[in-house]
Order: sequence, then structure tokens, then C-alpha cells
Amino acid sequence: MSLQVKIAKLLLKLPGNLLVKLAGGQPVEINGRTLDPRFQFLAHGAKSQPPMSSMPAADGRAASAAGLAMFADEPVAGVAWSDTEIPSSGRHKIPVRIYRPDNQDPKAPMMVYYHFGGGVIGDLETCHVFCTMLADRARCPVLSVDYRLAPEHKFPAGLNDCIDAYEWALRNAGKHGAPAGAATVGGDSMGGNFAAIVTQEMMRERKPLPLLQLLIYPATELSEEFPSYKAYGETYPLSADTMRWFMEQYLPEGQNRSDVRLSPAVETRLEGLPQAIIATAGFDPLMDDGAAYAELLRRSDVDVTYKCYDSLAHGFTAFTAVVPEARRACEEIADMVASAYAGFDIEDD
Repeated sequence: MSLQVKIAKLLLKLPGNLLVKLAGGQPVEINGRTLDPRFQFLAHGAKSQPPMSSMPAADGRAASAAGLAMFADEPVAGVAWSDTEIPSSGRHKIPVRIYRPDNQDPKAPMMVYYHFGGGVIGDLETCHVFCTMLADRARCPVLSVDYRLAPEHKFPAGLNDCIDAYEWALRNAGKHGAPAGAATVGGDSMGGNFAAIVTQEMMRERKPLPLLQLLIYPATELSEEFPSYKAYGETYPLSADTMRWFMEQYLPEGQNRSDVRLSPAVETRLEGLPQAIIATAGFDPLMDDGAAYAELLRRSDVDVTYKCYDSLAHGFTAFTAVVPEARRACEEIADMVASAYAGFDIEDD
């Protein structure tokens, strides 16, 4: 651990009021919400760094990975994992990480999880700690997917990998101690977008639906910008400018953003989709995306559990080591998944 990282982590242990004084002197308040002091301190420090939108994609990935490594917590004890590759519908292999908790429930379905990153950055390390939380609290195996990234692999390459991984889980869950022929999906940010679309695609293709969709600050509408884009457009770590840069990298030229395989909120036939857990952050351009999709699902008689973590910022699943409220939120979300799992009645194929 570098001296800079050690100093940053020590500072983040200071009382919240001192961190606010070091980061501008006044709490950050927008629309009646107050930003967590630790996120405010991190945002203040990030102002001296070049924005991701000014970098080539490869440099953005490296900068993001280095920054997130500073805030990574320790994995949950009692969860083992292994890296492997699974086949795709193309000619390539998809890198994945499979988590198995010591307390695994043989009736708990495998969760297929997709990391955040705008379709451009992120990898298996991005959601590593959170996946151990999910595995431990839901007592299930978790399949974390290292899907292809843009701009090297533009839409729909990453989405296709996510679909392939879900269908692989249906066929292979039984080999990992879970019920065969059943799975759930989850993801945060762009991973939440993928999880929602995979769920819809299974319905459109009349294939086995996930039993649950876990959507954490998901991007659900790429054809227009909700009011939260403006209200929280300058927030850390995701700004509206960075989100637009992601889409510039991710989308082929001339791509219609109203395609339901990009904007799941555009789909008009949502009846019959599985239950959803949707969590958003209060300081996030994508806050309205998740809230609006939760309402659309409710109107279609889908069982939805929705919660906004008002004081937290986008990406909080990766800040569990330095933002106690982020860790509490992640634990609560994992407990929501465990509660949903408790209601499943699965007959093993």
C-alpha cells in the first residue's frame, strides 16, 4: 500500500464534521439530500484529477482500477472463489469468477452478476467484495461476468456475453451446488442495465426467466436524460459528462438509443417479469433511471422492492472500506436478496 493510500484511508477515518471542513467547509446539499461526508471529501480530492472523459478508454480503465483499489474492502470470510472461462455464442471465451459460500443453501439459485463501468471500464475486481457479500448473505453461488468492453467491442458485444453467461448458469448451476435450470441476475450501473435487459430478453424469446432481478443504480433510459442528470450532473464518481463519454465509447455510430436492448424502460410489455430489487443513490445522475423503472414495473404488477440511499453516491458498492454507510447499504441490499431467496419454491430439474 502506497503512502498516499495510507494517508487517504487515515483521513477518511476522521469524524464527518472534520472531513466536511477539509472539503469545502459546508455540507453538500441538493434537493433536500445531504451527501455523506466521506463522499464529499473524496469528491473534493478528485477535483484535482483529470476527468475520465479527457482520457482514452484504456487510460480511463487504468485510472479507475487504481482509484477503486484504494477503497476496496476485504472479501467476506467464508466465501471461496475461482476464476475460469465459459463458452460464448461467438468464437471467444468469457472470463468469469465463481463464488461459493461455506454456508451454501442447496436450494438457493445461482446469481449471475454484471459489474459497473458504462460498458467501458471495470472487471472482476470491480465488484469482488460485493459478490462475496451476496454469496454469504444469500447463501448462494455467484457467477461474476467479465463481459467484453467498448470501444474495442461496442454494443451489443458486452450484452451478448451477459446473455450467454445467464444461459450457461441455467445449464451448469447444478455443478456448483445450486438448483439446475434456475438462476437470478444482478448488476450495478451498466451491469444493472444488462441485468434488466437479460431479464426482458428471456421473456421476449420465451426462455426461462430469472427468478429475481437485482438492479443497483441501473441505467434504464439511454434515449433521454431524466432531471437527475441536471440536478446531480457534477457529482462524484459519476458525472453526466462521464456518462455521456461512456455512451460515446459504447454505442456504434448512428445507433438508435430507443432500442429495448439499450433502454429497458422503453419496453412496453413488462407484465410477467420476475420480482425486482432496485436500489439507487441520492447523489447520482442515474437516480431517476432506477426510480422510474421501479414505477414502470409496479404499474405492470411486478413485485418491486425499491430504496434510494439518499446520502450516497453512484458506485457505492465499491467504497465499502472507506464509507461505512456504503457498507451498511450493501449489507442491506444483500439481505434483501436473501429475503427474496427465502420465498423461492424451486424444484431441481
